[in-house]
Amino acid sequence: MKRLFSALAVLALLAQPTLVAANGKEPVKIAGPANAKGVTTVAVGAFNVGFIFESTDQTKATGGLMGAFGGTTKARSELVGVTPEMMQAVTDAAYADFVAQLTASGYVVQPAADLFGHAALARIKSQDAPLDINIALEKGSKGKATYFKPSALPSLLMIPGDFLGSGMSSMGMNMAAGQSGMAFANYAKAAGVGVIDVVYLIDFSEQKRPGAFSFGGLQVNSGLSVTADYSRMTLIAPSGKQSVITVKAPVAVEGEFVEKADASSGTDKALQSGANVAGGLAAVAGLGGMRFGKTRKFAFTAKPGAYEEGAAKAASLASALLIGRLGTLR
Repeated sequence: MKRLFSALAVLALLAQPTLVAANGKEPVKIAGPANAKGVTTVAVGAFNVGFIFESTDQTKATGGLMGAFGGTTKARSELVGVTPEMMQAVTDAAYADFVAQLTASGYVVQPAADLFGHAALARIKSQDAPLDINIALEKGSKGKATYFKPSALPSLLMIPGDFLGSGMSSMGMNMAAGQSGMAFANYAKAAGVGVIDVVYLIDFSEQKRPGAFSFGGLQVNSGLSVTADYSRMTLIAPSGKQSVITVKAPVAVEGEFVEKADASSGTDKALQSGANVAGGLAAVAGLGGMRFGKTRKFAFTAKPGAYEEGAAKAASLASALLIGRLGTLR
């Protein structure tokens, strides 16, 4: 763990120059920038790292012969081989690195006990740790993620906007998030310090999201990244108002972290191909054609050691990006 943390510190230092998205646009979105002005002492109330284990991504269906010979229109991906111990190690390393970067940037970081021992949080209960959430991804895509908290923090807390859940199960979590956000704001006002909430969602595959369709279909590659839109840092100022910095371009790292394999059965492929050919021939004959497209299942197997280093590196780079932007608002 010490060696991993030392490596992250070096990476963060090298990453301090501006990170720019591939399209040249700003890789973050900032809401309420003025609220961070003058805040130099902070407490970290939440630092949650989510790991996507399963995702279903889809493009619009292609019909007929294009569906038979075009690309994948639905991809079901699953990650295996990542243990709770591996995820906890990544989360602990990412948190220690985040606090170190905050301190190096000139912020005074309060001990966690100052915040969690205050009366403002007396009635706030921790979410389940680890926390499983069905994630609503972009344009009909969905996934399953498990969130971990650092061992250094006593509770797993989230505030509104930290996650976008799907299904009835997310209603209770949304209510709890609202209560946590209010408790953080009350502490910030009472103690006269800022409260920081961080959430990172780490993806194991590089799909073309949000479902942009092309003749080549949906391409699925292996890789590790802190996802855009679902990863962010919130600073709750002593005024109770927020500055929110959201990642808008995936923070990805390259390396041999997982192995990808096509897990679709031969029977599934044959049935889909035959159905699409039949639909295409019917369309050519003027009898109309059904729209099928291709569904493929992909299995990703994590490489122990390499996976943790890659995920922690992505989190460290994301922290450098967000803390760098926060510093400019101070």
